[in-house]
Amino acid sequence: MGQTDLSRPLGRDGGWAEAEPPCRNAAFAELPVRPYDLLTLGACRALAALWSLLRLRRAAGMLRHYLRATGGNRRIDAEELLALPPVRAAVEEQLARWRAEALARWSGDGRWPGSEHRLGNEHRSGDERWPAGERTPAAYPADSGWRDLLITRRVHPDWWLALRCVEFRLTGTVRVDAGGETAVDYRFAVHKAWNFDRGRSELGVPFAPFARLHETGLAREFTVTGEAFGHG
Repeated sequence: MGQTDLSRPLGRDGGWAEAEPPCRNAAFAELPVRPYDLLTLGACRALAALWSLLRLRRAAGMLRHYLRATGGNRRIDAEELLALPPVRAAVEEQLARWRAEALARWSGDGRWPGSEHRLGNEHRSGDERWPAGERTPAAYPADSGWRDLLITRRVHPDWWLALRCVEFRLTGTVRVDAGGETAVDYRFAVHKAWNFDRGRSELGVPFAPFARLHETGLAREFTVTGEAFGHG
């Protein structure tokens, strides 16, 4: 029979416990609508149509959802996102870290059964180690915490326009068998507060006019989520 480690999850160092909250723009519909806000709204509608013609369906869908001003969560296909090389590389890096930490715990904790014994009132731990093929299988919970991931236009223009920067989190279990072989079951979760941060820009285009669409009630910020499952 194996044993389950209930101590601190593997791979958590460097990750955040909570996903990043939305930016500090003004609240929804807090500001009055100005004529130039209506011009920005028209430009965004035209941009969404252009992106559709260019087959940038993810980007067009995100922008249209923003312009509908419902504020409802939007789900994405996390498996498609996971297939992007930089995303896959970031996930593989975390899985490799989990495996290494699991093996370190497993190797350090393995002792012969009965090697701990009492002599009178003295409690002593034996130094004997388990032979590699006779150790007890073990399972270790793992959690990367939330981590930032940047998608550039060179990697995938559609995903870049749709998300640009997204947070991901891996949770799962690493199992080590009696021979020291590892297997990992994991959940890949995605989270993004979809908005335009005031004071920021992209390719020289300031975000403030687009942020005003939310602040005036002409559009509304929302949350993007998704999940995928894997085994490695």
